[in-house]
Amino acid sequence: MSKVTIAAKEPAVLKLEPGTYYWCACGKSKNQPFCDGSHEGSEFTPTAFEITEASNVALCQCKQSKNPPFCDGTHVEL
Repeated sequence: MSKVTIAAKEPAVLKLEPGTYYWCACGKSKNQPFCDGSHEGSEFTPTAFEITEASNVALCQCKQSKNPPFCDGTHVEL
């Protein structure tokens, strides 16, 4: 099993508008925390999630969250 790349040891705090988003699960995307296709050829796939109303969210960038794509604070233990 491949290891993920830790993109950052802090969440990406963003205001997202309603829509479907694709969270980078491999950590290699140049468009963190969103997928840009860098996972192609690996065992990783992006995590799709939907925002139904404009919301402030904290998206995981360490890729270790137990609640992806959302930050659960795991980055403080790395």
